[in-house]
Amino acid sequence: MRVVLVGFGVVGQSFARILLSRAADLYTQHGIKPRIVACVDQGGSAISPAGLDLQRLLKAKKKGSVGFYESDARQDPLQVIENVDAEVVIECTPTNLTTGEPGTSHIIAAMRKGRHVITVNKGPLALSFPSLIELANYNGVMFRFSGTVGGGTPILEFAKRCLKGDSIISFQGILNGTTNYILSKMEEGLSYESALQDAKEKGYAEANPALDIDGYDAAAKLVIMANWIMGMKVTMKNVDRTGISAVKASDVKKALQRGNAIKLIASCDSKHLQVRPTEVSKKDPICVNGTLNAVTFSSEHSGHQTIIGRGAGGIETASAVLRDLIEIRDTVFER
Repeated sequence: MRVVLVGFGVVGQSFARILLSRAADLYTQHGIKPRIVACVDQGGSAISPAGLDLQRLLKAKKKGSVGFYESDARQDPLQVIENVDAEVVIECTPTNLTTGEPGTSHIIAAMRKGRHVITVNKGPLALSFPSLIELANYNGVMFRFSGTVGGGTPILEFAKRCLKGDSIISFQGILNGTTNYILSKMEEGLSYESALQDAKEKGYAEANPALDIDGYDAAAKLVIMANWIMGMKVTMKNVDRTGISAVKASDVKKALQRGNAIKLIASCDSKHLQVRPTEVSKKDPICVNGTLNAVTFSSEHSGHQTIIGRGAGGIETASAVLRDLIEIRDTVFER
């Protein structure tokens, strides 16, 4: 299977390393031999119809760009998507929740060329989910994005497959590890400001952490889940969103005295989408600490089912990309 990889940051490089370490068992267990025939980042591109040397590609990136793989490779992503023959495009550029670009343009170009698409980029899905699904169906291609929610934890697959015979009525959970870490530290006695600074020092929060603490990241994931799992047609503007910046240490302390914890909860009941700090019982399965994510699905016949796991990380998210690639291979190439 020939793959074009757009974006070669933490997730893209982790994906390359997984392919290097698992090449033999991927073929033995799944009958799949992925070949990255092109890779492109902001600095340039690397192209080889026979498949790129991944060790060499990783070394080139250490110099600043995959463009150093070959001295004359300077095509931009859209050119590579248009011109390089491949079955799958993996889109790993950074999330932009304002415009969805450049990821949205990459995905649309790939679908129009008849390529199957895998993305870990939440922006296009949060802003244009219904139209992208429609475009994928129109062009007869698969569109997979399990790494956008829960990192390596198969939250989307759990709801879509394990609960396939049931009807999910609602779900709620913790979808952002950074805010969960901050609130967990506040339970230990830190102020909001000190907990945020600790999260930055640990690498859990960015220098500008607005995407996390203002609830945008959780809202984006909520939109993806509502569309994919509940069959809704919603975007970011449909989410009632409140972040955690107004949560005080005294609020956390009072909640603890009641046997509760304050968590940033994202919820969907088929009509309303909401992200807000909420008191949750310490006995509730979704009341996890640190950077963990947890989601409880309420279904018509099975009752409540909770899935818990790490919600971020390069290697974890790259494993979700590989999971999607195997699904595409099993679905399309076994026909």
